[in-house]
Amino acid sequence: MIARLLRFRLSSAALALALAVLPHAASAQGQQLAEPSLLPGLEEQAKPDAATPVEEDTDFGPANKNTPDVLSRPSEAEAEPIRKGRVVSDEQKDLQPSEGVNVYQRMGAELPALPPEKKFTGKIDEAYGHFQRGEYVQALSKALTRAQNGDATAQTLVAEMMSRGFGIARDDKTAAFWYEQAAKGGDSVAMFKYALLLMEGKLVKRDKTLADDYMRRAAEAGNAEAEFNWAQILVSQSPGPAGLHSALPFYEKSAEKGIADAQYAVSQIYFNLKDIPADKKAKARDWLTRSAKAGFDTAQVDLGIWLINGTGGERNLEEGFRWLYGAAQRGNVVAQNKVAHLYIQALGTKPDPVEAAKWYVLSRRAGLKDPGLEDFYLGIEEDQQRKAIEAANRFRPA
Repeated sequence: MIARLLRFRLSSAALALALAVLPHAASAQGQQLAEPSLLPGLEEQAKPDAATPVEEDTDFGPANKNTPDVLSRPSEAEAEPIRKGRVVSDEQKDLQPSEGVNVYQRMGAELPALPPEKKFTGKIDEAYGHFQRGEYVQALSKALTRAQNGDATAQTLVAEMMSRGFGIARDDKTAAFWYEQAAKGGDSVAMFKYALLLMEGKLVKRDKTLADDYMRRAAEAGNAEAEFNWAQILVSQSPGPAGLHSALPFYEKSAEKGIADAQYAVSQIYFNLKDIPADKKAKARDWLTRSAKAGFDTAQVDLGIWLINGTGGERNLEEGFRWLYGAAQRGNVVAQNKVAHLYIQALGTKPDPVEAAKWYVLSRRAGLKDPGLEDFYLGIEEDQQRKAIEAANRFRPA
């Protein structure tokens, strides 16, 4: 929980601050206070000419009616057309294709032998094995013995169990002690957790210098969450392009390991920094999509806006509406505001004044002002306003 809160706090403060010095940032962060002229960048889409014939699609692409029908080389004079079946020689005329083995013939048949398992030559961690099986008392007993003998991995396991009350009464103070011992022993997880404790300053004395050192060491050791947080620290220490460039390698490593916050940061840096290589810029929307699919709501809002506006790739109104609507249903206020606009302008969905008014009411109640939506709301019929308010009153975040 501490780690997650740290990531969100740093993400909204450090990364947004760094990107703020760059022009044309395409992020949903900070849009709550902006004047929302509907999804900036929208233009009229070119409509196909009804008189223009549409080529028929085939399995191999659009059909070209000016090409020969089938043959790619001249046929022989004595060749006969193939109407059904295969062309076979005289020796093959009596052969029949196999009908395979049906399910009844397979029942009871002996299965092929499994390939031999690769022999494990490493050291078996009995304590962690007990922990994985939920046998916490046995796990703590074995881990504690090793922890007292200086085993950093076991010390981290003891700290985890004590901090969560697994196999023993919860004891955050003693857990902090074991995190410290394991961090001194070089365990990357413990270094990350102890860095957070040093930043927080509740269970141990606050020490930002030591916290930064442990966070850096944990990141360099490959801990995914430490990589993201160390990148955030670098950005906060040096806002602007220089800080973003120094942090980018750590963001990228963390993003590759599945940290959604890092995936979002990579997408924003790739898109906004001018001197990013073209091959990386082309992947900005891919990283944003991965973050959105991982459940990061800010990424979901930005992805919806990018799809509506055609940012970082082709425009897809329906898909953009789907992402924004999903975020709105989960309570994101910016998404609720944007969905109201989409219902008014029928972008990616059918026009619906009541739904538009409902989402405006919800976003306005949350404190997001929008003069354009206010004018729209005051211009619809009283019955529509009543239905919108009733729908807003029934709304519960998904």
